[in-house]
Amino acid sequence: TRWCLITSHKLYSSVYDPNEKTFEKLLIANRGEIACRVIKTCKKMGIKTVAIHSDVDANAVHVKMADEAVCVGPAPTSKSYLNMDAIMEVIRKTGAQAVSLNVSICCSFLSSLSLQASEGVTFIGPDTHAIQAMGDKIESKLLAKNAKVNTIPGFDGVVKDADEAVRIAREIGYPVMIKASAGGGGKGMRIAWDDEETREGFRFSSQEAASSFGDDRLLIEKFIDNPRHIEIQVLADKHGNALWLNERECSIQRRNQKVVEEAPSTFLDPETRRAMGEQAVALAKAVKYSSAGTVEFLVDSSKNFYFLEMNTRLQVEHPVTECITGLDLVQEMIRVAKGYPLRHKQADIPINGWAVECRVYAEDPYKSFGLPSIGKLSQYQEPLHVPSVRVDSGIQQGSDISIYYDPMISKLITYGSNRAEALKRMEEALDNYVIRGVAHNISLLREVIVHPRFVQGDISTKFLPEVYPEGFKGHKLTDLERRQLLATAASLYVAEQLRSQRFLGTARIPIAKSKRSSWELSVHLGDGTYPVAVSKDGSSFSVEVDGMKLNVTSEWNLASPLLSVTIDGTQRTIQRISRNASGETSIQFLGTVYKLQILTKVAAELSKYMPEKAAEDTSSILRSPMPGTVVAVSVKPGDMVSEGQEICVIEAMKMQNSMIAAKTGKV
Repeated sequence: TRWCLITSHKLYSSVYDPNEKTFEKLLIANRGEIACRVIKTCKKMGIKTVAIHSDVDANAVHVKMADEAVCVGPAPTSKSYLNMDAIMEVIRKTGAQAVSLNVSICCSFLSSLSLQASEGVTFIGPDTHAIQAMGDKIESKLLAKNAKVNTIPGFDGVVKDADEAVRIAREIGYPVMIKASAGGGGKGMRIAWDDEETREGFRFSSQEAASSFGDDRLLIEKFIDNPRHIEIQVLADKHGNALWLNERECSIQRRNQKVVEEAPSTFLDPETRRAMGEQAVALAKAVKYSSAGTVEFLVDSSKNFYFLEMNTRLQVEHPVTECITGLDLVQEMIRVAKGYPLRHKQADIPINGWAVECRVYAEDPYKSFGLPSIGKLSQYQEPLHVPSVRVDSGIQQGSDISIYYDPMISKLITYGSNRAEALKRMEEALDNYVIRGVAHNISLLREVIVHPRFVQGDISTKFLPEVYPEGFKGHKLTDLERRQLLATAASLYVAEQLRSQRFLGTARIPIAKSKRSSWELSVHLGDGTYPVAVSKDGSSFSVEVDGMKLNVTSEWNLASPLLSVTIDGTQRTIQRISRNASGETSIQFLGTVYKLQILTKVAAELSKYMPEKAAEDTSSILRSPMPGTVVAVSVKPGDMVSEGQEICVIEAMKMQNSMIAAKTGKV
């Protein structure tokens, strides 16, 4: 009765019983890819949908997909997507029978929703008690202890101020993790290795927590150094039944936010998997949980695991679980909310194949592994032509990535019969993903999935800082790859020169027959300039680089954003990002964008006479590396500051960032 449907668009169960009645209309109080994901399942189940949106999201994809859409306020989430009163009014006006919510307002919403119970309004998710208990990290930790779930040593109460935070941290022993009690998604979390970092972490964590969750309470616990982050997906109904749907490996993170996830984990053996699953189910039953939820654990090198938190919502990374189990988790949540019992037993839950998810963000990965980027998607093309690829997104070509919301572009998922196959498809999918108009993290994602440590499964939450201690710099070309890039760029240049001589497939001036078949070029890449000789042979080019000849073949469709090129039998998918009249061009090759300048031999010889523009001296300027809001200024004109001193605090995408002075001087 279930299977994993492998198509270019979706990788989850598509089995629905038309005789199993649920709801006629469902309101989705969310946005982006998760709202679109819920709408897709509702359409298949025959449920009409109502979308809410802010004024800047009027043309968003989830608004277009829904049967009805209502504006609930201006751009800030507190005034729109988290505006409980406005959402309640939309429920009354549209007659929605059920509501799928942003978890941040579930508790306050449910208290009001109880007033609507007589009208038959149902929440898609667990009840108020479970959300409150698991949403509060302090209470959830106490409940986990009582349910015999392994927990991290730490202080179980609320930390009152910075002085108390330092005292507690000393008692626990450094390093410690300072966490927002109501937090999630990496917000309101700081690692502290000494007293000074504890005080600073207390300040920023409490501010982020208040901004993101309206609750500035913090807790402190022992920081488990170099762990894996592995979570268990649970599913429970209102009849006392609960299942664990295997694990997800989520150790590849930056700033405590997940970047790459996979299911299953390469690290767990069947015994550890079962023990983690049984503890996750025990916790779910302890709070009478009824919906899909995620119990997160930290796992050390000896496979000891400790409860981290429970998320009472559909996690971003849920698609990898759907791929290996064949279950549609949104459908299961809707069925449970209606009161149906689970259809499956624990023994029915399989691990079929392997799935990998990459979170594609509008971020600059060269800045702290990803600082937000904003702008309009001038060109956007998902790699749905690649086999066994699923893309969950809430944007389209022309969409705006703004400062108001999370900078996620999409979740890119690939599936294979084994891990190697899933990773190979992910590599191909990333190469074929076209994103223009904003910075994105495709280069970082591709480097992670092909890195030898990741391929071997040797990972932890410290993977990125360990592999890139000086920060991410992009792909480092081998000598062979450098020659391939130079040959491809030179061939592309010549193909374009030849195309410019033709008009509608014929020569521009029929009497001027061009018999040129060879070109001598100079290609500048990085710190080097390379002489390149190109000769044409039919649709192929013979290119000499470093005294070696390479054969470059392609259809040379220069109007396509993607170009499949074969270099001496090796297929590469490249993208030409930009070019100008001075020979400068940017090419995405192996995920990383390289800047080149291609000139004829004569032009290269003359270019030395061109004056160079002096670089701007920015050492005396503090320039924000990302768009955001100035929430605090720590200095005033005339103040003397020293190198490393905080000047101001910028909040971007709900994360607070301290901006520091680059040198000693006067403001």
